[in-house]
Amino acid sequence: MKIILAGYQPVSIIHGGPRVQIMQTKNELERLGVDVELFDPWKHYSTTEKLRFHIFAANIGTYHTAKILDSYRIPFVVSPIFFTRHSPSAIRTTIAATNWVRKIKPAVWTGYEITREICDLSAAVLPNTTDEGRLISEGMNIESKKIHIVPNGVEARFEHGDPSLFKKKYGMENFILNVGHIGPKRKNVLNLIRALKQIDHPSVIIGKVAEGTLGQQCVEEAKANKNVLIIPGLENNSEMLASAYAACDVFALPSMFETPGIAALEAGLAGAKIVITPFGGTKDYFETMAEYVDPYDIASISNGIQSALNKKKNSVLQHHIKKEFLWNKVAEKTLSVYNQVFA
Repeated sequence: MKIILAGYQPVSIIHGGPRVQIMQTKNELERLGVDVELFDPWKHYSTTEKLRFHIFAANIGTYHTAKILDSYRIPFVVSPIFFTRHSPSAIRTTIAATNWVRKIKPAVWTGYEITREICDLSAAVLPNTTDEGRLISEGMNIESKKIHIVPNGVEARFEHGDPSLFKKKYGMENFILNVGHIGPKRKNVLNLIRALKQIDHPSVIIGKVAEGTLGQQCVEEAKANKNVLIIPGLENNSEMLASAYAACDVFALPSMFETPGIAALEAGLAGAKIVITPFGGTKDYFETMAEYVDPYDIASISNGIQSALNKKKNSVLQHHIKKEFLWNKVAEKTLSVYNQVFA
């Protein structure tokens, strides 16, 4: 079987979770004997070949790809990488209103309608969480038999990071850690920094600072706290990143939502205690083995982190992640869907 993996065009510029998901899926599928190729828009693809696609993200960036594949009768599955705090009924209402308005103004579209159409055209939808699957099924009226939950994954190497590397370079251990982009509203780093003011404990934030007011505000407020160190983003394959996970005590990811936050899986596999948002399907992964905090409430974030700091480390979450969410397990579930819909 040959599978072509496709994403939105800037996916390799952003260096976020979707790129990790694509590259790790590719690596592990190849280990399972699948012929995998990354979509090259400059390559000639003959429509007489038996082409099969897997699209990552169902949004405006992948919409045209999905439409072209459908027009040429080329089957594809999609990992939507979609979430919203809105309810399924709110999604249905928005889509219905948009469809009504389009009768008068055909150019009016919403992100929900774009996601819905891509999922509708696909042979199968592979959400990362049950919450994501419910929003797509109930909110976008995508038939449930098309939906196959395939979780996000984590590299096994994060279990074996060397904490001494980070300690030697930065002189820190047993700190509070956050890894991700600094500035985007969804990542909620500003509220995290404000919560850390209430905790007298060394803290590290690793991430690229986004251009704009919010990113700069994060930097300025972090500078005012002697306990907070910001480190420019490290590559996902960096030994120093793995070392940071191994050296930290608590990993905090109080985002507006996560599905489920690959960085939190990496930290959990390294043995860190996890503090995380409850929104986006994180409970599918961390169950009762994490502290869940309200991302809109600074006191909740602070209290959750303090609660985690007061607990002793154990290996329960680490073993759970190792058993359920390594990328090889994710690839096996992905291949199972391919075998069902591409037969």
